[in-house]
Amino acid sequence: MSETFEQLLEESLKGSVMQTGAVISAEVVDVNGDYVVVNAGLKSESEIPATQFRDADGAVSVQIGDFVEVAIEALEDGFGNTRLSRERARRAKSWETLKVAFENESVVTGFLTGKVKGGFTVSLDEVRAFLPGSLADVRPVTDSAYLENRELEFKVIKLDQARNNVVVSRRAVVEQEMQEERSALLENLEEGQVITGIVKNLTDYGAFVNLGGLDGLLHITDIAWKRVKHPSEALNVGDEVTVRVLKFDRERNRVSLGMKQLGEDPWADIARRYPEKTRIFGKVTNITDYGAFVELEEGVEGLVHVSEMDWTNKNVHPNKVCHLGDEVEVMVLEVDSDRRRISLGMKQCTGNPWEEFAATHQRNDKITGEIKSITDFGVFIGLEGGIDGLIHLSDLSWDREGEDAVRDFKKGDQITAVVLSVDPDRERISLGIKQAQDDPFNAYVGAHSKGASVKGMISSVDAKGAVV
Repeated sequence: MSETFEQLLEESLKGSVMQTGAVISAEVVDVNGDYVVVNAGLKSESEIPATQFRDADGAVSVQIGDFVEVAIEALEDGFGNTRLSRERARRAKSWETLKVAFENESVVTGFLTGKVKGGFTVSLDEVRAFLPGSLADVRPVTDSAYLENRELEFKVIKLDQARNNVVVSRRAVVEQEMQEERSALLENLEEGQVITGIVKNLTDYGAFVNLGGLDGLLHITDIAWKRVKHPSEALNVGDEVTVRVLKFDRERNRVSLGMKQLGEDPWADIARRYPEKTRIFGKVTNITDYGAFVELEEGVEGLVHVSEMDWTNKNVHPNKVCHLGDEVEVMVLEVDSDRRRISLGMKQCTGNPWEEFAATHQRNDKITGEIKSITDFGVFIGLEGGIDGLIHLSDLSWDREGEDAVRDFKKGDQITAVVLSVDPDRERISLGIKQAQDDPFNAYVGAHSKGASVKGMISSVDAKGAVV
């Protein structure tokens, strides 16, 4: 034995109690296939199974001349040999580390090794511990995949070496970290600040974003300038997002966030970019009973009211005119920048049949059409361009009451009438049948000059005179 080794060995044994269970230092003097031989300065050298020295790859991790800590299992067995254990020394050291951590409430590291009833098993170096499911995280763990195959930090909350019982908590570590992050965040957080966070969960009304110890609400209306029906259209749980702090209530620790506010507001100069009567193509993004919404650009939508879809059919359902995703041409009718509303029209991009009729027909022109309907006040005639003209009861006959004359007509009849007036703005065309013939009164007066003698039959007599 060299003098150097004797000095080292003597130093390692100072104050040591040479009894079963004691941990001492020993020198590796030989390594063979099955055993590692060590010299601890006792009665004899000891053979320790090589398996106690193998690393994760299965290779022996020591070589001749190394000093290792070993535990005394027996100072002298039945054959006069000293039995030492590398494993037991490691376990003893692990227990000592756990005791210190337990007393100081400090953190230890380990790995999840399996699932058991009520929680998980954890390897803390050479000691096996129990992690209750409720203490694995701050939220219930439904899928532990994110905790597996990586080193985790724990706090020892129960320790009983005699019963080999160790209980740990990861939740305590996470909560402490969150509290530290939360304190730092609250101290520095300000409205208008741009920060990053992780999408924690999605709801129908928005997304909650973890900012580091504190969650903020990203409302669905603040995700994008365009219409978002559900947050899942733009976000996924676990996404890292950059947001702007819109509002921060320090008393209630509530944070309102926005994503769309990171970009320019497309409505800022909307009136300049879309003056009235501008014709533009857009995409149909939503259809309702009262109209269709058309996207003009990212974040800018306008409404085509059902009354602005077709010149002649005022009650058509929007889905009969267009479908989601259709590219349609529209005209800007009105822009309300303050209310962020744009009124659009589809029919204005096609010819106005009332104006076209007015341009091609003059007063007293004769037209022929089919009776579309008969009402209490007149007869509607179908005209070119899909529009109707009205013959009022008073314009059916010169010599008969309208209520009587209308009985001569039925739906589907082809009749000839005269254009009396056209009002494109009010979308009205007045027609007459009796005007297709000369007024018999005017004709009679024209044929008889003043003072001429005429013959007639007295139809009635009253105090004022006689009707001839």
